[in-house]
Amino acid sequence: MKTLLIVEDDLGIQKQLKWSLPDYELVFAEDRSSALTQVRRYEPAVVTLDLGLPPDPSNASEGLACLTDILAIHPECKVIIITGNTDKEHALKAVNLGAYDYYQKPIDPDVLSVILARAFKLSALEQENRYLRHSGLHQQDIIGNSESILKACRMVEKIAPTEITTLLQGESGTGKEVFARSIHKQSPRADKPFVAINCASIPENLLESELFGYEKGAFTGANKTTLGKIECANGGTLLLDEIGDMPLSLQAKMLRFLQERVIERLGGRQVIEVDVRVICATHRNLAEMVTEQTFREDLYYRVSEMTLFIPPLRDRGQDVLIIAKALLHKFNQEFKTQVHTFSEDAIQALLSHRWPGNIRELQNKLKSAVILADSKQITADDLGLTASSEQNTPRTLRKVREDAESQAIREAYALSNGNLSKTADLLGVTRPTLYSLIDKYRMLDLRNSEATSDS
Repeated sequence: MKTLLIVEDDLGIQKQLKWSLPDYELVFAEDRSSALTQVRRYEPAVVTLDLGLPPDPSNASEGLACLTDILAIHPECKVIIITGNTDKEHALKAVNLGAYDYYQKPIDPDVLSVILARAFKLSALEQENRYLRHSGLHQQDIIGNSESILKACRMVEKIAPTEITTLLQGESGTGKEVFARSIHKQSPRADKPFVAINCASIPENLLESELFGYEKGAFTGANKTTLGKIECANGGTLLLDEIGDMPLSLQAKMLRFLQERVIERLGGRQVIEVDVRVICATHRNLAEMVTEQTFREDLYYRVSEMTLFIPPLRDRGQDVLIIAKALLHKFNQEFKTQVHTFSEDAIQALLSHRWPGNIRELQNKLKSAVILADSKQITADDLGLTASSEQNTPRTLRKVREDAESQAIREAYALSNGNLSKTADLLGVTRPTLYSLIDKYRMLDLRNSEATSDS
Protein backbone atom coordinates (compact mmCIF):
# COMPACT_ATOMS: atom_id res chain seq x y z
CA MET A 1 0.00 0.00 0.00
CA LYS A 2 1.30 3.48 -0.90
CA THR A 3 2.27 5.75 1.99
CA LEU A 4 0.71 9.22 2.06
CA LEU A 5 1.88 11.83 4.57
CA ILE A 6 -0.78 14.33 5.64
CA VAL A 7 0.51 17.47 7.34
CA GLU A 8 -2.62 18.88 9.01
CA ASP A 9 -3.26 20.21 12.54
CA ASP A 10 -7.07 20.01 12.28
CA LEU A 11 -8.14 16.71 13.88
CA GLY A 12 -11.51 16.87 12.15
CA ILE A 13 -9.89 16.96 8.70
CA GLN A 14 -7.52 14.20 9.76
CA LYS A 15 -10.51 11.97 10.61
CA GLN A 16 -12.27 12.88 7.37
CA LEU A 17 -9.23 11.90 5.31
CA LYS A 18 -8.79 8.71 7.33
CA TRP A 19 -12.11 7.22 6.21
CA SER A 20 -12.19 8.82 2.73
CA LEU A 21 -8.77 7.61 1.52
CA PRO A 22 -8.78 3.85 2.22
CA ASP A 23 -6.39 3.04 -0.66
CA TYR A 24 -3.41 4.63 1.10
CA GLU A 25 -1.45 4.06 4.28
CA LEU A 26 -1.93 7.42 5.98
CA VAL A 27 0.74 8.98 8.18
CA PHE A 28 -0.07 12.22 10.00
CA ALA A 29 1.91 15.21 11.25
CA GLU A 30 0.50 18.30 12.92
CA ASP A 31 3.42 20.78 12.63
CA ARG A 32 6.68 21.37 10.78
CA SER A 33 8.90 19.47 13.21
CA SER A 34 6.79 16.31 13.20
CA ALA A 35 6.35 16.57 9.42
CA LEU A 36 10.12 16.53 8.86
CA THR A 37 10.47 13.58 11.24
CA GLN A 38 7.85 11.64 9.27
CA VAL A 39 9.48 12.53 5.93
CA ARG A 40 12.80 11.15 7.15
CA ARG A 41 11.13 8.04 8.57
CA TYR A 42 8.83 7.09 5.68
CA GLU A 43 10.26 8.98 2.65
CA PRO A 44 6.73 9.33 1.20
CA ALA A 45 6.31 9.82 -2.53
CA VAL A 46 3.38 12.22 -1.97
CA VAL A 47 2.57 14.67 0.85
CA THR A 48 -0.49 16.87 1.43
CA LEU A 49 0.43 20.06 3.28
CA ASP A 50 -1.87 22.57 4.97
CA LEU A 51 -0.16 25.97 4.81
CA GLY A 52 -1.81 27.17 8.04
CA LEU A 53 0.40 25.34 10.52
CA PRO A 54 1.09 26.25 14.16
CA PRO A 55 2.53 28.35 15.67
CA ASP A 56 1.23 30.70 12.93
CA PRO A 57 -2.00 29.08 11.65
CA SER A 58 -3.47 32.35 10.43
CA ASN A 59 -0.54 32.92 8.08
CA ALA A 60 1.27 30.76 5.53
CA SER A 61 4.84 31.42 6.68
CA GLU A 62 5.19 28.18 8.67
CA GLY A 63 3.60 26.09 5.90
CA LEU A 64 5.87 27.57 3.23
CA ALA A 65 8.90 26.97 5.44
CA CYS A 66 7.75 23.38 5.93
CA LEU A 67 7.45 22.95 2.16
CA THR A 68 11.01 24.20 1.62
CA ASP A 69 12.37 21.86 4.30
CA ILE A 70 10.49 18.83 2.93
CA LEU A 71 11.86 19.38 -0.58
CA ALA A 72 15.36 19.91 0.82
CA ILE A 73 15.21 16.49 2.55
CA HIS A 74 13.29 14.64 -0.19
CA PRO A 75 13.50 16.58 -3.51
CA GLU A 76 11.56 13.95 -5.50
CA CYS A 77 8.54 14.22 -3.18
CA LYS A 78 5.25 15.51 -4.68
CA VAL A 79 3.77 18.04 -2.25
CA ILE A 80 0.10 18.95 -2.71
CA ILE A 81 -0.85 22.17 -0.95
CA ILE A 82 -4.21 22.28 0.88
CA THR A 83 -5.39 25.86 1.18
CA GLY A 84 -8.44 27.96 2.01
CA ASN A 85 -10.61 29.61 -0.63
CA THR A 86 -9.16 33.06 0.07
CA ASP A 87 -5.54 31.97 0.07
CA LYS A 88 -4.83 31.38 -3.62
CA GLU A 89 -1.86 33.79 -3.64
CA HIS A 90 0.03 31.69 -1.07
CA ALA A 91 -0.84 28.51 -2.94
CA LEU A 92 0.69 29.89 -6.14
CA LYS A 93 3.77 30.96 -4.21
CA ALA A 94 4.07 27.40 -2.90
CA VAL A 95 3.92 26.05 -6.47
CA ASN A 96 6.72 28.45 -7.41
CA LEU A 97 8.74 27.05 -4.51
CA GLY A 98 8.38 23.52 -5.89
CA ALA A 99 4.99 22.20 -4.77
CA TYR A 100 3.40 19.75 -7.22
CA ASP A 101 -0.16 21.13 -7.08
CA TYR A 102 -2.69 22.81 -4.76
CA TYR A 103 -6.26 22.05 -3.70
CA GLN A 104 -8.73 24.47 -2.13
CA LYS A 105 -10.92 23.58 0.85
CA PRO A 106 -13.54 22.31 1.54
CA ILE A 107 -12.17 18.87 0.77
CA ASP A 108 -13.98 16.73 -1.77
CA PRO A 109 -12.53 13.20 -1.35
CA ASP A 110 -13.28 12.22 -4.96
CA VAL A 111 -11.45 15.21 -6.43
CA LEU A 112 -8.54 14.87 -4.01
CA SER A 113 -8.25 11.14 -4.87
CA VAL A 114 -7.79 12.01 -8.55
CA ILE A 115 -5.04 14.53 -7.72
CA LEU A 116 -3.31 12.02 -5.43
CA ALA A 117 -3.48 9.21 -8.00
CA ARG A 118 -1.94 11.49 -10.61
CA ALA A 119 0.85 12.55 -8.24
CA PHE A 120 1.68 8.94 -7.31
CA LYS A 121 1.72 7.93 -10.98
CA LEU A 122 4.08 10.77 -11.90
CA SER A 123 6.35 9.88 -8.97
CA ALA A 124 6.48 6.24 -10.10
CA LEU A 125 7.32 7.26 -13.68
CA GLU A 126 10.11 9.56 -12.52
CA GLN A 127 11.53 6.83 -10.29
CA GLU A 128 11.48 4.38 -13.21
CA ASN A 129 13.23 6.91 -15.44
CA ARG A 130 15.95 7.45 -12.85
CA TYR A 131 16.45 3.70 -12.59
CA LEU A 132 16.60 3.24 -16.36
CA ARG A 133 19.01 6.14 -16.71
CA HIS A 134 21.40 4.70 -14.15
CA SER A 135 21.06 1.04 -15.13
CA GLY A 136 21.29 1.81 -18.84
CA LEU A 137 24.61 3.62 -18.80
CA HIS A 138 25.93 1.21 -21.45
CA GLN A 139 23.75 3.07 -23.94
CA GLN A 140 26.09 6.02 -23.48
CA ASP A 141 29.14 3.71 -23.84
CA ILE A 142 29.90 4.23 -20.15
CA ILE A 143 29.62 0.85 -18.46
CA GLY A 144 29.36 0.31 -14.70
CA ASN A 145 27.23 0.91 -11.64
CA SER A 146 29.77 1.79 -8.94
CA GLU A 147 29.01 4.92 -6.94
CA SER A 148 32.07 6.73 -8.35
CA ILE A 149 31.07 6.13 -11.98
CA LEU A 150 27.40 6.97 -11.33
CA LYS A 151 28.51 10.27 -9.77
CA ALA A 152 30.63 11.03 -12.85
CA CYS A 153 27.69 10.19 -15.14
CA ARG A 154 25.36 12.45 -13.18
CA MET A 155 27.87 15.26 -13.74
CA VAL A 156 27.88 14.49 -17.47
CA GLU A 157 24.08 14.84 -17.54
CA LYS A 158 24.34 18.29 -15.92
CA ILE A 159 27.31 19.48 -18.00
CA ALA A 160 26.10 18.30 -21.41
CA PRO A 161 23.27 20.83 -22.04
CA THR A 162 25.58 23.77 -21.25
CA GLU A 163 28.42 25.35 -23.22
CA ILE A 164 30.84 25.30 -20.30
CA THR A 165 34.45 24.36 -21.14
CA THR A 166 35.12 21.07 -19.38
CA LEU A 167 38.40 19.49 -18.25
CA LEU A 168 38.40 15.70 -17.97
CA GLN A 169 41.11 14.49 -15.60
CA GLY A 170 42.06 10.86 -15.11
CA GLU A 171 44.78 8.30 -15.58
CA SER A 172 45.61 6.99 -19.04
CA GLY A 173 43.11 4.40 -20.20
CA THR A 174 40.22 5.45 -17.94
CA GLY A 175 38.00 6.44 -20.89
CA LYS A 176 38.33 10.22 -21.09
CA GLU A 177 37.42 10.28 -24.78
CA VAL A 178 34.39 8.07 -24.07
CA PHE A 179 33.20 10.63 -21.50
CA ALA A 180 33.85 13.47 -23.96
CA ARG A 181 31.75 11.72 -26.62
CA SER A 182 29.00 11.13 -24.05
CA ILE A 183 28.91 14.86 -23.24
CA HIS A 184 28.68 15.60 -26.97
CA LYS A 185 25.92 13.01 -27.59
CA GLN A 186 23.78 14.47 -24.78
CA SER A 187 24.33 18.09 -25.85
CA PRO A 188 22.35 20.27 -28.31
CA ARG A 189 25.32 19.79 -30.69
CA ALA A 190 24.82 16.00 -30.91
CA ASP A 191 24.06 16.10 -34.68
CA LYS A 192 27.17 18.20 -35.39
CA PRO A 193 30.80 17.02 -35.75
CA PHE A 194 32.82 15.59 -32.87
CA VAL A 195 36.52 16.15 -33.60
CA ALA A 196 39.33 14.89 -31.36
CA ILE A 197 43.02 15.72 -31.55
CA ASN A 198 45.74 14.25 -29.33
CA CYS A 199 48.18 17.03 -28.46
CA ALA A 200 50.81 14.49 -27.35
CA SER A 201 50.86 12.37 -30.51
CA ILE A 202 51.59 15.13 -33.04
CA PRO A 203 55.10 16.66 -33.36
CA GLU A 204 55.36 20.20 -32.03
CA ASN A 205 56.15 21.72 -35.43
CA LEU A 206 53.00 20.16 -36.94
CA LEU A 207 50.51 20.63 -34.10
CA GLU A 208 49.79 24.29 -34.87
CA SER A 209 48.91 23.58 -38.51
CA GLU A 210 46.79 20.56 -37.44
CA LEU A 211 44.79 22.76 -35.07
CA PHE A 212 44.50 26.02 -37.00
CA GLY A 213 44.98 24.91 -40.63
CA TYR A 214 47.07 26.71 -43.23
CA GLU A 215 46.79 28.75 -46.40
CA LYS A 216 48.21 27.66 -49.73
CA GLY A 217 51.91 28.56 -49.88
CA ALA A 218 52.24 29.08 -46.11
CA PHE A 219 55.28 26.78 -46.10
CA THR A 220 57.08 24.39 -48.39
CA GLY A 221 54.68 21.65 -49.44
CA ALA A 222 51.52 23.65 -48.63
CA ASN A 223 50.01 23.13 -52.09
CA LYS A 224 46.43 23.97 -51.08
CA THR A 225 44.47 25.67 -48.31
CA THR A 226 43.72 23.14 -45.58
CA LEU A 227 41.26 23.47 -42.71
CA GLY A 228 42.49 22.69 -39.19
CA LYS A 229 40.75 20.55 -36.60
CA ILE A 230 39.15 23.59 -34.98
CA GLU A 231 37.40 24.65 -38.21
CA CYS A 232 36.41 21.04 -38.94
CA ALA A 233 34.61 20.99 -35.58
CA ASN A 234 32.67 24.19 -36.33
CA GLY A 235 29.16 23.89 -34.91
CA GLY A 236 30.11 20.79 -32.92
CA THR A 237 32.53 19.70 -30.23
CA LEU A 238 36.35 19.77 -30.16
CA LEU A 239 38.25 17.46 -27.82
CA LEU A 240 41.79 18.60 -27.00
CA ASP A 241 43.14 15.31 -25.66
CA GLU A 242 46.29 15.40 -23.50
CA ILE A 243 46.26 19.20 -23.44
CA GLY A 244 48.90 19.01 -20.70
CA ASP A 245 51.38 18.05 -23.42
CA MET A 246 50.66 21.13 -25.54
CA PRO A 247 53.92 23.13 -26.00
CA LEU A 248 54.12 26.48 -24.24
CA SER A 249 54.74 28.24 -27.55
CA LEU A 250 51.26 27.21 -28.74
CA GLN A 251 49.37 27.79 -25.48
CA ALA A 252 49.09 31.59 -25.99
CA LYS A 253 47.43 31.12 -29.40
CA MET A 254 45.09 28.49 -27.92
CA LEU A 255 44.15 30.92 -25.12
CA ARG A 256 43.15 33.57 -27.66
CA PHE A 257 40.96 31.06 -29.50
CA LEU A 258 39.22 29.99 -26.27
CA GLN A 259 38.61 33.58 -25.19
CA GLU A 260 37.47 35.07 -28.50
CA ARG A 261 36.44 31.99 -30.53
CA VAL A 262 38.40 33.24 -33.55
CA ILE A 263 41.40 31.73 -35.37
CA GLU A 264 43.89 32.61 -38.11
CA ARG A 265 45.25 29.93 -40.41
CA LEU A 266 49.02 29.68 -40.80
CA GLY A 267 50.11 32.04 -43.54
CA GLY A 268 46.78 33.87 -43.45
CA ARG A 269 45.66 37.29 -42.29
CA GLN A 270 41.91 36.72 -42.17
CA VAL A 271 40.26 36.34 -38.76
CA ILE A 272 37.82 33.41 -38.88
CA GLU A 273 35.00 33.04 -36.34
CA VAL A 274 34.26 29.52 -35.14
CA ASP A 275 31.40 28.16 -33.03
CA VAL A 276 32.85 25.23 -31.10
CA ARG A 277 32.18 23.58 -27.75
CA VAL A 278 35.58 22.70 -26.21
CA ILE A 279 36.37 19.73 -23.99
CA CYS A 280 39.92 19.14 -22.75
CA ALA A 281 41.41 15.98 -21.30
CA THR A 282 44.67 15.13 -19.57
CA HIS A 283 46.30 12.56 -17.31
CA ARG A 284 48.60 15.24 -15.91
CA ASN A 285 48.09 17.47 -12.86
CA LEU A 286 47.69 20.85 -14.53
CA ALA A 287 47.64 22.72 -11.21
CA GLU A 288 51.14 21.38 -10.44
CA MET A 289 52.28 22.22 -13.97
CA VAL A 290 51.12 25.81 -13.43
CA THR A 291 53.26 25.97 -10.26
CA GLU A 292 56.20 24.56 -12.22
CA GLN A 293 55.51 27.11 -15.00
CA THR A 294 55.17 24.40 -17.65
CA PHE A 295 51.50 25.28 -18.28
CA ARG A 296 50.05 28.78 -18.53
CA GLU A 297 47.97 29.78 -15.51
CA ASP A 298 45.48 31.82 -17.57
CA LEU A 299 44.96 28.89 -19.96
CA TYR A 300 44.47 26.52 -17.02
CA TYR A 301 41.62 28.61 -15.60
CA ARG A 302 40.10 28.92 -19.08
CA VAL A 303 40.01 25.17 -19.79
CA SER A 304 38.88 24.14 -16.29
CA GLU A 305 35.62 26.06 -15.95
CA MET A 306 34.28 22.65 -14.96
CA THR A 307 36.51 19.73 -13.93
CA LEU A 308 35.36 16.11 -14.05
CA PHE A 309 37.57 13.48 -12.40
CA ILE A 310 37.25 10.01 -13.96
CA PRO A 311 38.02 7.25 -11.43
CA PRO A 312 40.64 4.60 -12.21
CA LEU A 313 39.43 1.05 -12.74
CA ARG A 314 40.96 -0.18 -9.45
CA ASP A 315 38.63 2.18 -7.53
CA ARG A 316 35.47 0.99 -9.29
CA GLY A 317 34.97 -2.30 -7.44
CA GLN A 318 32.80 -4.84 -9.26
CA ASP A 319 32.69 -2.65 -12.39
CA VAL A 320 35.69 -4.59 -13.71
CA LEU A 321 33.50 -7.69 -14.06
CA ILE A 322 30.66 -5.78 -15.73
CA ILE A 323 33.07 -4.23 -18.24
CA ALA A 324 34.83 -7.57 -18.81
CA LYS A 325 31.53 -9.27 -19.67
CA ALA A 326 30.61 -6.48 -22.09
CA LEU A 327 34.01 -6.72 -23.77
CA LEU A 328 33.73 -10.50 -23.94
CA HIS A 329 30.46 -10.16 -25.87
CA LYS A 330 32.01 -7.56 -28.18
CA PHE A 331 35.14 -9.62 -28.99
CA ASN A 332 33.09 -12.79 -29.52
CA GLN A 333 31.25 -10.97 -32.27
CA GLU A 334 34.45 -9.46 -33.67
CA PHE A 335 36.44 -12.72 -33.81
CA LYS A 336 33.47 -15.08 -34.40
CA THR A 337 34.33 -17.01 -31.22
CA GLN A 338 32.08 -18.80 -28.71
CA VAL A 339 33.67 -18.00 -25.32
CA HIS A 340 30.84 -17.48 -22.88
CA THR A 341 32.05 -17.20 -19.28
CA PHE A 342 34.94 -16.66 -16.88
CA SER A 343 36.31 -19.36 -14.61
CA GLU A 344 36.42 -18.77 -10.84
CA ASP A 345 40.18 -18.15 -10.91
CA ALA A 346 39.71 -15.65 -13.77
CA ILE A 347 37.11 -13.73 -11.74
CA GLN A 348 39.43 -13.63 -8.73
CA ALA A 349 42.30 -12.48 -10.96
CA LEU A 350 40.19 -9.71 -12.52
CA LEU A 351 39.13 -8.43 -9.08
CA SER A 352 42.58 -8.59 -7.47
CA HIS A 353 44.64 -7.08 -10.32
CA ARG A 354 45.50 -3.39 -9.86
CA TRP A 355 44.97 -2.45 -13.53
CA PRO A 356 47.68 0.21 -13.96
CA GLY A 357 46.60 0.53 -17.61
CA ASN A 358 42.93 0.80 -16.61
CA ILE A 359 40.23 -0.06 -19.18
CA ARG A 360 42.72 -0.04 -22.06
CA GLU A 361 44.72 -2.76 -20.31
CA LEU A 362 41.53 -4.74 -19.64
CA GLN A 363 40.59 -4.51 -23.33
CA ASN A 364 43.98 -5.89 -24.37
CA LYS A 365 43.83 -8.73 -21.83
CA LEU A 366 40.32 -9.73 -22.94
CA LYS A 367 41.08 -9.52 -26.64
CA SER A 368 44.05 -11.90 -26.36
CA ALA A 369 42.19 -14.18 -23.92
CA VAL A 370 39.26 -14.64 -26.34
CA ILE A 371 41.71 -15.70 -29.05
CA LEU A 372 43.82 -17.97 -26.78
CA ALA A 373 41.01 -19.69 -24.86
CA ASP A 374 40.89 -23.46 -25.45
CA SER A 375 37.36 -23.83 -24.14
CA LYS A 376 34.20 -21.77 -23.77
CA GLN A 377 35.51 -20.43 -20.48
CA ILE A 378 38.28 -17.87 -19.96
CA THR A 379 40.82 -18.77 -17.27
CA ALA A 380 43.35 -16.65 -15.37
CA ASP A 381 46.09 -18.15 -17.59
CA ASP A 382 44.24 -16.99 -20.71
CA LEU A 383 44.22 -13.49 -19.25
CA GLY A 384 47.90 -13.67 -18.35
CA LEU A 385 47.02 -12.89 -14.73
CA THR A 386 47.58 -14.68 -11.44
CA ALA A 387 44.52 -15.47 -9.34
CA SER A 388 44.66 -13.95 -5.88
CA SER A 389 45.00 -16.35 -2.97
CA GLU A 390 42.53 -14.17 -1.07
CA GLN A 391 38.92 -14.87 -1.90
CA ASN A 392 36.90 -11.78 -2.73
CA THR A 393 33.89 -13.05 -0.84
CA PRO A 394 31.11 -10.45 -0.83
CA ARG A 395 29.71 -9.35 2.51
CA THR A 396 26.31 -10.72 3.41
CA LEU A 397 23.36 -8.35 3.16
CA ARG A 398 23.03 -8.53 6.94
CA LYS A 399 26.65 -7.40 7.39
CA VAL A 400 26.24 -4.60 4.82
CA ARG A 401 23.12 -3.38 6.63
CA GLU A 402 24.74 -3.58 10.05
CA ASP A 403 27.79 -1.59 8.90
CA ALA A 404 25.64 1.03 7.18
CA GLU A 405 23.26 1.41 10.13
CA SER A 406 26.12 1.68 12.64
CA GLN A 407 27.82 4.37 10.57
CA ALA A 408 24.56 6.30 10.06
CA ILE A 409 23.83 6.23 13.80
CA ARG A 410 27.26 7.59 14.69
CA GLU A 411 27.03 10.34 12.05
CA ALA A 412 23.58 11.43 13.26
CA TYR A 413 24.77 11.24 16.87
CA ALA A 414 27.66 13.56 16.06
CA LEU A 415 25.39 16.01 14.22
CA SER A 416 23.01 16.00 17.21
CA ASN A 417 25.81 16.79 19.68
CA GLY A 418 25.09 13.58 21.58
CA ASN A 419 21.34 14.14 21.96
CA LEU A 420 19.66 10.77 21.34
CA SER A 421 16.20 12.25 20.80
CA LYS A 422 17.53 14.47 18.01
CA THR A 423 19.56 11.53 16.70
CA ALA A 424 16.37 9.47 16.39
CA ASP A 425 14.60 12.32 14.55
CA LEU A 426 17.47 12.72 12.08
CA LEU A 427 17.48 8.99 11.38
CA GLY A 428 13.70 8.88 10.96
CA VAL A 429 13.14 6.29 13.72
CA THR A 430 11.55 6.33 17.14
CA ARG A 431 13.69 6.66 20.25
CA PRO A 432 12.95 3.08 21.42
CA THR A 433 14.02 1.82 17.97
CA LEU A 434 17.27 3.77 18.26
CA TYR A 435 17.92 2.29 21.71
CA SER A 436 17.32 -1.17 20.28
CA LEU A 437 19.82 -0.58 17.47
CA ILE A 438 22.41 0.81 19.88
CA ASP A 439 22.09 -2.31 22.03
CA LYS A 440 22.09 -4.59 18.99
CA TYR A 441 25.36 -3.17 17.66
CA ARG A 442 26.89 -2.85 21.17
CA MET A 443 27.45 0.89 20.80
CA LEU A 444 27.69 1.21 24.56
CA ASP A 445 29.62 4.49 24.40
CA LEU A 446 26.46 6.21 23.12
CA ARG A 447 24.39 4.87 26.05
CA ASN A 448 27.11 5.72 28.55
CA SER A 449 27.39 9.27 27.24
CA GLU A 450 23.63 9.73 27.74
CA ALA A 451 23.86 8.42 31.30
CA THR A 452 26.72 10.85 31.95
CA SER A 453 24.79 13.80 30.55
CA ASP A 454 21.73 12.92 32.69
CA SER A 455 23.70 12.68 35.93
